[in-house]
Amino acid sequence: MTTDAPLPRAHGGAVLAADIRTVPEDFLVEELPGFEPSGAGEHLLLTVEKRGMNTAFAAQRIARWAGIPEHGVGYAGLKDRHAVTRQRFSVHLPGRAEPDLAALEAEGLRVLAAARHARKLPRGALAGNRFVLVLRNVQGERAAIEARLRAIAARGVPNYFGEQRFGREGGNVGKALAMFAGRRVRREERALLLSAARSALFNRVLAARVADGSWDRGLDGEVWMLEGSHSVFGPEPWSEALAARLTAWDIHPTGPLWGAGELRTGGAARAVEEATLADADMLALRAGLEAAGLRQERRALRVRPAELRAEWPQDGMLRLAFALPAGCYATAVLAELGPIRDVRAG
Repeated sequence: MTTDAPLPRAHGGAVLAADIRTVPEDFLVEELPGFEPSGAGEHLLLTVEKRGMNTAFAAQRIARWAGIPEHGVGYAGLKDRHAVTRQRFSVHLPGRAEPDLAALEAEGLRVLAAARHARKLPRGALAGNRFVLVLRNVQGERAAIEARLRAIAARGVPNYFGEQRFGREGGNVGKALAMFAGRRVRREERALLLSAARSALFNRVLAARVADGSWDRGLDGEVWMLEGSHSVFGPEPWSEALAARLTAWDIHPTGPLWGAGELRTGGAARAVEEATLADADMLALRAGLEAAGLRQERRALRVRPAELRAEWPQDGMLRLAFALPAGCYATAVLAELGPIRDVRAG
C-alpha cells in the first residue's frame, strides 16, 4: 500500500504549475525557537545552518566533533536534506568546555550561534518553522495565483501530513502493514513506520472532510482544539459562541491520531471517521497502532500560514515566505496552488 494518490484540494482547481528545489536555496527552513537558552548548564545549544544535509547526518557530525555518543546530541525536529535549513542542536558536555567551534564548520554546515543550556533539546521543542520557497518555471495567470494566495491567507489550508512522513513513493505505510503482520524492523525504523501509519489514517479522514466541505467548519459531535496548543474539548452542542471562536481562529476541528482507546468524537464527526477508516488496510493500521501502545490523540484539521508574502523576482519565478506551527508542512500550502514538481526527484 502506498500513499501517493493526490489529496483533494480545499480551494478548487490548480492555478499554477511550477518546479521547486532546483537548488537547495529554493527551500529555506528556519526553526522558530520555543525558548531562550538558560545561559548555563551541561549542554551547549548550537544554532547551525545546513545545506544539502539531513538532521541525522548533522547530529552524527556534531557528536564526532564533540567526542560524545550520538545520544548525547539532541534536536527538536527533522529537517530535509534537499534544502538550506537553520536549526538547533544540544550537545551534552558535562564538566567540559566546548571544543573549537571553527573545527565543526565544514562544507554544508556552519555555526550561527552557541550558548549554554540546562537541558537536552527534546523533540518538538520549537514554536514552528519559517519558510522561504522559490518556485521556478511558473505557469499560470498571476492574478489567479495571487487571488489563491489571498484565500489561503484568509481561510488556511487542510493540515495534511506531508509526503516526508511516508518515505519513498509512499512506501512506509506498506512497510508498516508488514511490520504489524510480524515483520521484524529496527527500533529506529519502527518509530518512523508507526508515525507513517498514524499520519495515513489522519490524512484519510482529512481528505474526506475536505471532500464534504467540513474541514474548516466542524460537524455535529466535533472535538475542538485550542489555537496554539494541543488541548482539546468537546463534543458539545453547537452554539453561537463556538461559531464565533471558529471564525476568530481560536479553535479548530480535529481528526484522529490513532491509538488505543475510544474515539472522542460523536455524531456526524464520528460517523465520518469510522466510515473512512473501515477498509481492510485501515483496520490493520488501526489494530497495529493500538497493539503498539499508542493512545488516541487529536490533530487540527486546518492550519493558516502566518505572515504569508509573495514576490515575483522575475518572470516565471515566485518567492513565497510564511511561517507554520511545529508539525505542519509547507507542502500542504503549496498543494493548494497546483502541481509543483520536486526537481530533486528527477
